[in-house]
Amino acid sequence: MTESHRHSSEYESPRTGGHQPHSSPVDPEWPAPPAYAPGQSAYAPGPPAAAAHPADPADPAGPAHASEPTAPRSRRKRNRGPAALLAAVAIVAAAVGGGTAYGVQELTGGSTVASAGSAGADVVPAALKGTVAGVAEAVGPSIVEINAESGAGSSTGSGVIITDDGEIITNNHVIAGASSVEVRTGDGKTYTADVVGTESSKDLALIKLRDASGLTAATLGDSDGVRVGDEVVAIGSPEGLTGTVTSGIVSALDRDVTVSTDESQGQRQQQGQPGGGWPFEFDGQEFNGDTGGSTTTYKAIQTDASLNPGNSGGALIDMNGNVIGINSAMYSSSGGDSSAGAGSVGLGFAIPVGTVEADLPALRAGSMN
Repeated sequence: MTESHRHSSEYESPRTGGHQPHSSPVDPEWPAPPAYAPGQSAYAPGPPAAAAHPADPADPAGPAHASEPTAPRSRRKRNRGPAALLAAVAIVAAAVGGGTAYGVQELTGGSTVASAGSAGADVVPAALKGTVAGVAEAVGPSIVEINAESGAGSSTGSGVIITDDGEIITNNHVIAGASSVEVRTGDGKTYTADVVGTESSKDLALIKLRDASGLTAATLGDSDGVRVGDEVVAIGSPEGLTGTVTSGIVSALDRDVTVSTDESQGQRQQQGQPGGGWPFEFDGQEFNGDTGGSTTTYKAIQTDASLNPGNSGGALIDMNGNVIGINSAMYSSSGGDSSAGAGSVGLGFAIPVGTVEADLPALRAGSMN
């Protein structure tokens, strides 16, 4: 009896977790300490014993038991939860951010112009990437034939659909002096169009189809990133041959091309005057007839892709399917009295799409310059 009483009072109690000599006998009803800290999951291991903080030396209970976590340690573990959650949210936001521009474009409807941005976009089918066939398949539905009627006759040109409800960019000289404009899309449908705005100093015009929807809009690229030697594709309606595709390279950049702003020039073209193409001037020489007394000069992309009468207003496209220019002028070697004798000799010029985008707000506002 004496030995048993001595062991109970002189040695550490496994239930109290402290060394308490000469203490009173342990109460068998005292509950054992929890296996985990309050608020911590039963399935989550507590902090390692080595990381436990010692108790205050003044604490009469003595040092804390190694297996029992202290309140500060448990608090730090809980604080890591919000930080980890914020990091996860940031990662998800970064992943979602890439699709934001597409979502905005879809929600804003047909009045939004699809733009590739500085990095460019690849709209060509993956299986045909980098091929003329791929570009033609992707962009062909966005190119239209334009027929303009005036008291002097009719003319044929091309245009580029830029919104799915029928906004079309073309050359000013294609619709100059026209009393009515008719447009035929790639699927054979015919629409009546209204002239919204013109900018003769850039040889640009914006027309809008009546009662159109669900059209395939072209993607406008980055003409500032174009380099000499880049492969390009031209699509238009030369001589009324709708959807004609030619290809070549960018021959030069920033060519100063001078074209007429005189509306009568368009009327003479409609009547099939000599020269066959829109008259323009380059490097002090006039091509395809007299440009007249009223002219304007702009910086153009030069290409050797074949352009012929009727290609005016059509698209010059990079190999990712982005429109980088609006075809506007060509050199014709024909000196005959009919445009039928004209032909491309590898000297074509296109208005950079950057110029188009800069003038688009004014054209939409109804500017008639």
